[in-house]
Amino acid sequence: MLIDSLEPIHALFNHGGARKVLLLLRVPLALALVCLAIFLAEPGWFLPGLIVSAFGTLLQSWCFASLHKQKTLAVHGPYKIVRNPMYLARYFLILGAVLVTGQVWAIVTFTILYYFYMVNRVKREEQKLQKIFGDEYVEYCHRVHRFFPVTSCPGGTFFFFSKDCFFRNNGYWMPLATIAFYVVCWLHLTYCLSHY
Repeated sequence: MLIDSLEPIHALFNHGGARKVLLLLRVPLALALVCLAIFLAEPGWFLPGLIVSAFGTLLQSWCFASLHKQKTLAVHGPYKIVRNPMYLARYFLILGAVLVTGQVWAIVTFTILYYFYMVNRVKREEQKLQKIFGDEYVEYCHRVHRFFPVTSCPGGTFFFFSKDCFFRNNGYWMPLATIAFYVVCWLHLTYCLSHY
């Protein structure tokens, strides 16, 4: 019953037109939300947000350093224990920025929206990967869970980090953006505390 009632939401997240509009607006929307998070930042939530974002940034950097896009199936690094670590990393990275606001409604809203985005995006992506890698990907899916890490999986190297992959995937942009966000947020909080 509950699953059936969620179908219209899943349909919205898979709607081609809506996805195209969001793709076009993603940069201005992201900038607006970043500015809002900085404006709403609460001093007591700065450090928890920073820690959560740092975890997400490190995990995402590791993902970029383990991924040779559409050339070979990613089975090294975090991909050895979970199929979609990049989406999990992005969740924590953004969650930290939302935590900075200390707004429970924002944290809950973001988590719900991100869940629908992630689940539907991953389903579409997995169909593409199956076409590219065939049986190799099907076998990988049987061994490694979509979102929950497994403790042991044959194949791949867990302690893996390729600088070449990291730079080829432009993995440095997100850590730089995260640092910039927290520096500006800290400056804003420092200014506000010293003037009020």
